[in-house]
Amino acid sequence: MTTRGIREVIVGLLLEVAVLAGFAGPVGAAGGKWVKLAPFPEPGEEVQGAAAGGKVYVFQGIQPVWRPMGLVYEYDPGADKWTKKKDMPHPSHHTAVTEMGGKIYLFGGFTLPESGPPAWIPIDNAWEYDPATDAWRALAPMPTKRGAAVAAAVGGKLYVIGGGAQLPGDTNPGIHPARPHRSLGTVEEYDPATNTWRERSPMPIPRNHAAIGAVKGKIYVIGGRLGAAFITAMPGNSDLVQEYDPAKNSWALKAAMPTPRSAVAFGVINEKIYVAGGEVQSYEYLAAFRALEAYDPATNTWERLPRMPVPRHGLAGAALGNRLHLVSGDIQSSMVPRPPGAETHTGQHDAFEVGSR
Repeated sequence: MTTRGIREVIVGLLLEVAVLAGFAGPVGAAGGKWVKLAPFPEPGEEVQGAAAGGKVYVFQGIQPVWRPMGLVYEYDPGADKWTKKKDMPHPSHHTAVTEMGGKIYLFGGFTLPESGPPAWIPIDNAWEYDPATDAWRALAPMPTKRGAAVAAAVGGKLYVIGGGAQLPGDTNPGIHPARPHRSLGTVEEYDPATNTWRERSPMPIPRNHAAIGAVKGKIYVIGGRLGAAFITAMPGNSDLVQEYDPAKNSWALKAAMPTPRSAVAFGVINEKIYVAGGEVQSYEYLAAFRALEAYDPATNTWERLPRMPVPRHGLAGAALGNRLHLVSGDIQSSMVPRPPGAETHTGQHDAFEVGSR
């Protein structure tokens, strides 16, 4: 074979591998643009977001050391203004949040012990928040206590997937960076019509701190942490994408995310799942990501988009119209313990406005 022929074969093989892996090409100018919006009034990390009724809602927040803030804020895009709403009835952090039918649902999370050293106590709480009345309603508790899970709605049902909790037989009330614990593959389905839960097929590769999106009746769990719930446990970040089909109660592996990361923001726009920010730690460095990448389930491919103006993790994300809102978070990966006087929270509020193709 000639040198040219060998080169053509190699190029062909590389292209085939790229297609199979869901190759993310270079940043496209038509991908969209960033817009700076009104800053978040109470900057913090471990906030979660959702959109309902044409507005963006931000929940939770955490104070040193791991004390839940229970924040609830409403953002009006027309006025570019934040309004404080009623606090969460039972403040927690790392709660799974999703929207369905104009209501916002919060599942699980972590709280502090009533006494003793700080830790993350997994809980089974389930709440429905009605933005129209600024009212909370307690729901039937989840069968499994856990935090750092993700949630999505499909076909009138809500699915809570993954998370972190104690190891079986562990008598400690919570999890801690200095103690072994585990990721969960647990999948539990909640039916709002009957206020009941049922267990479904578990996620094949357990994860926590992941992204999630529902497109055309299927759910995609993206990235996250494979082992411990704390980023200080290394290695931890994943690039995995697993698709769950509620109709068949089955899982499938999809093209990996270009940038392995966890503690991200996410949202679905035009049947694509956008994943922003995140954090990473190694023995040599710790950092927050500024990556924005979009997954297209129809083609099983990824696209790299213009990077975030400010890198962050533990930020809130919400898709509203053609904008992915990114709110607050930390500009540096978590430091445990945090150096005295160090402040890395930001009130930054940007939106990525998806362009037309």
